[in-house]
Amino acid sequence: MSSHPRIEAWLHRVWSHRGPTACLLYPLSLIYEAISASKRKSTKPQHLPVPVVVVGNIYVGGTGKTPVTIALVRELRARGWTPGVISRGFGRQAEEVKIVTPESDAREVGDEPLLIARDSMAPVAVGRARYQAGLALLHAHPGVNIILSDDGLQHTALARDVELAVIGAGGLGNGWLLPAGPLREPVSRLDEVDALILNTTTDVEVESRTPRFAVSSCFGACRRLSNGDIRDIDEISHDLKASQGKALAAAGIASPGRFFAMVRAHNIDCTELELGDHYNFAKNPFAGRKESIILITAKDAVKCARIPEIKNDDRIWVVGLEVVLDTYLVDIVDQKAAAAAQRMGRHPETRNDKIE
Repeated sequence: MSSHPRIEAWLHRVWSHRGPTACLLYPLSLIYEAISASKRKSTKPQHLPVPVVVVGNIYVGGTGKTPVTIALVRELRARGWTPGVISRGFGRQAEEVKIVTPESDAREVGDEPLLIARDSMAPVAVGRARYQAGLALLHAHPGVNIILSDDGLQHTALARDVELAVIGAGGLGNGWLLPAGPLREPVSRLDEVDALILNTTTDVEVESRTPRFAVSSCFGACRRLSNGDIRDIDEISHDLKASQGKALAAAGIASPGRFFAMVRAHNIDCTELELGDHYNFAKNPFAGRKESIILITAKDAVKCARIPEIKNDDRIWVVGLEVVLDTYLVDIVDQKAAAAAQRMGRHPETRNDKIE
């Protein structure tokens, strides 16, 4: 997706219904479908020696996969697994496989993989070739016994044991494939995955026989970017009212509207600033702003933290997001992964020292 919010907004308007522009583009969607189908048939999946869970979507752009991935890492760890995560690392400057640590530079590994590494403390690797990223991760962290792929539902070169499709506020748009619609695969693809995850507060229509589960989200602790001070979002709201201060909510994510709505739900009357997904902060969007409080997402914070002019701005608070997954959804993943491990002849505590 474009990092320009106006272009993104225009595209989503076109993709929301089957209007004149979408109809003009529809023949190209048929070509896209034919090319994609041919590519899938000619691709031979490669198998990693541990169970693989793909957290993806068929809707182009963000649907909230990364927070779901982080939550799933924590849930699987609580059930005795040792998860690792692989990702393409959208927007990074290099294509080679790289191990991500909490100290990595977002420009080299991508903002979302860095966020996963910091928030979940799981081993993470990035690379366009997910299979190679998985091998590198297992070499570097032989204790990992299950791998989650953040995105990659269409990356058929990597074999997988569990597929989860996340559906966001945009639903399925007009139901057409790119470029006439927002879908990377036909709606029928949802019948093939193991579970649908509805990551939205709005009602979306999805015709599929696949089990579906809603996730709940709430704000966690807020952290001042400059010094790490921790406060509750309601404390910030109270202080703003007491001082009659003004707030700015800024988001460089795919669906900023939900972030803004959650801020307002805590009685914070804020000015909204849409930065565009994966905004790189090469230009400081907060310079010259008069607001006394600036609220940003954790995804944006991993990039802001390396820019002194922004990091040292005492007005900026990073708003944490807590995602709660349905227990039955975690059961599905746990059971299918355990069955896959059994087929591989693996025990949960088996290490990966002999990976070739």
